[in-house]
Amino acid sequence: MKFLMTAAAMTMSLTATAAFASDDMMQKVEAADQSVANGIVSADSITAAQNGWLVVHRTDETMKPGPVVAYAPLRAGETKDVAAILTEEVKPGEMLMLMIHAEEGGMHTGVFEYTLGAKEDGPIRVDDKLVMTTITAM
Repeated sequence: MKFLMTAAAMTMSLTATAAFASDDMMQKVEAADQSVANGIVSADSITAAQNGWLVVHRTDETMKPGPVVAYAPLRAGETKDVAAILTEEVKPGEMLMLMIHAEEGGMHTGVFEYTLGAKEDGPIRVDDKLVMTTITAM
């Protein structure tokens, strides 16, 4: 009987997790201005409907995503304190766009294959808007 209760509880837990990670969830990236002196850019919280990537783009006042300067894998659902290692220097005062990208369309699962403008592992859009936030490096 104990096994049946445990199995039922696990099934309910998996069902709740799958429902939470549906495409209808409110996807978002939350982050604040931060020091990048340690070579890391962090998001306080990310909610994603599917496994994918936190991608950090350079940006400016035009608010268009520029070259990628960091990325980190994401799990579907809510993840706290997501850290991405910078792949090039970012100076204090520069603006960064932290964005959710998909893990699809590429040749290899688990390998970030996006290049600016490509479809592989490309940005997630909800109502034709990118799921992102911008910060200023300090």
